[in-house]
Amino acid sequence: MSIKTTLVASSRINQVDFNNIPFGVIFSDHMLVADFKEGSWQNAEIIPFGNISVSPSLSVFHHAQAIFEGMKAFKNNQSEVILFRIEDNFKRMNISAERMCMPQIPEDIFIDGIKQLVKLDRNWIPTAEGQALYIRPVMFSTDTAIGVKPSENYKLIVLTMPTGAYYTEPLKVWVETKYSRSALGGTGYAKAAGNYGGAMYPSKLALQNGYHQLLWTDAVNNEDIEESGSMNVMFMFNDVLVTPELKTSILAGITRDSILKIARDWGVKVEERKITVSELIEKYRAGIIKEAFGVGTAANIAQITTIGHPDIIMTLPAIQERTFSTKMYNYLFDLKKGLQTDKYGWLTKL
Repeated sequence: MSIKTTLVASSRINQVDFNNIPFGVIFSDHMLVADFKEGSWQNAEIIPFGNISVSPSLSVFHHAQAIFEGMKAFKNNQSEVILFRIEDNFKRMNISAERMCMPQIPEDIFIDGIKQLVKLDRNWIPTAEGQALYIRPVMFSTDTAIGVKPSENYKLIVLTMPTGAYYTEPLKVWVETKYSRSALGGTGYAKAAGNYGGAMYPSKLALQNGYHQLLWTDAVNNEDIEESGSMNVMFMFNDVLVTPELKTSILAGITRDSILKIARDWGVKVEERKITVSELIEKYRAGIIKEAFGVGTAANIAQITTIGHPDIIMTLPAIQERTFSTKMYNYLFDLKKGLQTDKYGWLTKL
């Protein structure tokens, strides 16, 4: 599908210091927009990045029908553009849409539109270590009426932004034992905007106490470990890679899935299962926790060096001793840059 394109009058790219690109602050020249009206998707086009005009009665402001995705584009050594697992982001966006009672997005708008958008702004893709072009599709309800019911109208916007590391230092995380991110049967498995808004207050409390993020636990007993902040979480218990099993309160991370598939191919023993706070403390006291890290598209692999809990502060092995996550970080980055054979069919070359 060829989508109508209106080019910027003058690019802002020369104003960007690509040696200093914090996450999610600098936006590329263009964006993809589309509207869902009268039962169908309409008006898909690429336009200059800029503000949009909306009514204060917009239903998303009142009832939070909003979902999003996150993916990245890279350049290989031949300056070809590579997208990583875009088909999986497309599928997950529509899983989120179904859960939030929103319309399915067609492939010719989501995938074809993102390809066209990224091609257009390919010069915005940074190439230094740890850098990429981050792609953020967001869909939200646009009825201009206040009433608790699914909207009949929606807008899709896709933004792109050059970015460096999401986390610039190893993380200290606090085991959350009071507040919950999501409950079974809730929206935790969807990338719904409200999931993240509701997590901000307990995250703020942790930050005030010197912790970067939370280690979320289940909503019933605050005992089963689920996620870490905006990431899935993994541990190396001796030589076994362990991560919480998926359920409706946990997002099925694409980076999570990638790491598990690669680890199994490497011959690493992998366990997707319940991990309790009690087990984590027991494993720590026995010296069995060799590595802990968060995984996600934005975060890549984010090392966790301290896990705080009301009963104990767990200081984990030095990053220099972490052979698995270091090897995995390097392999994944090389794969996304086209430096490894794409044996999984995850790369889309533009």
